[in-house]
This record gives sequence, C-alpha cells and structure tokens, in this order.
Amino acid sequence: MANEWTVGQKSSGLEVKTEYAVVVGVVLRNETEELVAEHLDELEFLAETAGAKTVKRFVQKLDHPDNRTFVGSGKAREIANYVDQHEEISMVIFDDDLSGKQVNILEEEMKVKIIDRSTLILDIFARRAQTAQAKTQVELAQMQYLLPRLRGLWTHLERQRGGIGMRGPGETEIETDRRIVRDKISKLKKDLEKIDKQAETRRKGRDTMVRVALVGYTNVGKSTLMNLLTKSDVFAEDKLFATLDTTVRKVAYEGVPFLLTDTVGFIRKLPHHLIESFRSTLDEVRESDLLLHVVDVAHPQYGDQIRTVQTLLKEMNCEEKPTLLVFNKIDLFRERNYDMYLDEEGRDEVESDLVNGLQAEFGQEALLVSAHTKENVDKLRYRLTELVRVEYQQTYPYVAKQW
Repeated sequence: MANEWTVGQKSSGLEVKTEYAVVVGVVLRNETEELVAEHLDELEFLAETAGAKTVKRFVQKLDHPDNRTFVGSGKAREIANYVDQHEEISMVIFDDDLSGKQVNILEEEMKVKIIDRSTLILDIFARRAQTAQAKTQVELAQMQYLLPRLRGLWTHLERQRGGIGMRGPGETEIETDRRIVRDKISKLKKDLEKIDKQAETRRKGRDTMVRVALVGYTNVGKSTLMNLLTKSDVFAEDKLFATLDTTVRKVAYEGVPFLLTDTVGFIRKLPHHLIESFRSTLDEVRESDLLLHVVDVAHPQYGDQIRTVQTLLKEMNCEEKPTLLVFNKIDLFRERNYDMYLDEEGRDEVESDLVNGLQAEFGQEALLVSAHTKENVDKLRYRLTELVRVEYQQTYPYVAKQW
C-alpha cells in the first residue's frame, strides 16, 4: 500500500473522523515489560490526540529489531491476521522509528497504514501548528525525517515541479525525489532563518527584564498555570501538545516586573528533527533566567517525566539554571492515593514528607500546587517573586534600583 505523503503539501493531521488502530511495542534486552507498557500507554494517548482509537496492543521480546519487519516475522503475521479479521482497523502504530524499507514491507503485508511514533508526533504537531513559525518548523521536521526514508515511501515526486527538464541524464526517480526534498528543506531553512531573526530581535528588546520559562513534560498543566499566573487566556486542553507556539506575557508581582514564557511540552522519544526545527522556540528556554519546571504529580510515571525533561534541558545546556519544581495536580494526586479517612494533619504530614523526598531526589526546591483548584498558587506567586528579586539583584542591579 503506497504511503500518501506529498512533498510541499501542508499536512493537516489525521482525518477528523475516528480511525481505529493497533499499537506495537518491542521489549529489548535493556528494557522491562513495565517500561514498554508505560511507553505504549503514552503512545495510545498520542493516537487519541491525533484522532485514532486503539483497539489492541501487541508486545514482543526481542534481542534486537528485525531488519525487515522490526518485530519478528511470526509476530508480523499475527498482527496482519488480526488486522485482516477486523475491517475497522486502518493503521498499525509502532512505538519506535521504522525505516522506509520496514514501512514498505509492513504495509504490503498488513494492507493498512504503518505509522511510527515520530510520524505520529509530527502529525499532531502539523495539526496543532497555528503561526507561520510553527508551521514552518513542523514542515521542516517532516521533510528532514522523511528524507532518509524516501525509498519505498515516495513515488512520482517529480510531478511537483514538472518532469521535463528536471531529470538529469541517467538520473533515477529516487535521486530526483531526494533532490526535490533537499531543495524543499533548503527553502524551509531559509524561511525559518528569517523568522528566527525576527524572534531574536523581539527577545533583544526584552534584555533588561528577568525572564522566567515554564518547562515540563507535555500535558502537565503549563498553559493552565500560565493563565493563572498572568490572568491571560492561553489555550489549554487535556491533550498532548495542546499548544506549540511560545507565549510570552509581562507580569508584575508586588511591583516586581518579569516576563513569563510558556513553551512547547517535552516527551520521551521526541524526534530530534523536531528539537532542531523548534530551535528558536527553545531559545526562549535557553535565554531565560529562571525555570519553572511543571510536573504532573498525579501521573504514575512523573519521576520518569522529570528525568526526561532534565535530560533535554541538559542537552540544551540549561541544567544549571535556577529551577523551581512545581508539582501540579495535587488535588488529583490526593484523589488517587489518599485513604478517605486520612485527616488534615495526616495529609499535611504526608505531603511534607513528599516535598522533602522530591527535593532530595531531584536536588531542586519543590512546591505542591493545583492549577485546577488554585491551591497554593498564591504561595507559588510569592516564591516566584522572591526568586525574581534575587535574579534582578544579581543580573540587573541597576534595573532593580529603579523600583
């Protein structure tokens, strides 16, 4: 079954109508079944965000992925038989990246769309992109991701620019296809450079103000918290990557002004082309003075999510920035973990131990809040103001003296 990606065509994501899918994960030698199950839970949430409903998951233990079908040939046939018996299934989603050859072989065998995690994330980003910057970043990431997978995925791309005069002597179709994609990548990079220069100019105009960036895993409540802290109306939704565009708001607490930035959420196995393409967006994090690392404390794997974000921050050389861990959704945490007969004193003791343990484990100051019920949001504002004052005194002492 031919893949329908088209060079130069803007992707608007999966079709609006619900599609049905099965998800596939592989337990490699350095992984556990529990870890892969967590990854598949997240993959199903990604699929739901893109508009697909998961009806079954397949998991296989392997020493290493199969070069042809990623999973073993027997497991591939098992999946194909299941798909064949359930006509409503229109796609199979793999939790790891596939090569163009693997996609082609699997589509021939299973007769449905074959999608990997990176393709799914790129699809969601394509749907969520609103501004020219975000759309250009996403399209560039798509082109860079698909370039090495052209063989077996793309057909007759030369018609996008006309075949006559475009094909060199002895040049094969795949070589023409690659050249067209490289030309598209080159153009997108130039477009993005212009947008990046404009964004850099805007940031330079804010040089004398302390900048605070909200960072964290996707869907932890950053945008909701941003709305509370700035009394603005930033789009927030209970889905992964609800917003891609950086939002900057000027805030003043107790006469202390600063800039608060909401950034795109991180996720495990985030395609590196996305990180590269969203460089200008992530520059808001690099150039910030303070980080508010927002965590969904009610999520069963919040520790892994923290480590994922910290790893990405380290790759961006941001791990040394002053950071306040904001553990959001404490109301949901209580609902899921507390005994109904636990009194207020016992609850306070449990949460005090929780905060101390989190601070010791991750080496950063921590606060428990609920953006939903607004619990401890005033405490967060107070602590944030103190941290901003310190940053002004250290970085912009001449500005601090003015107010």
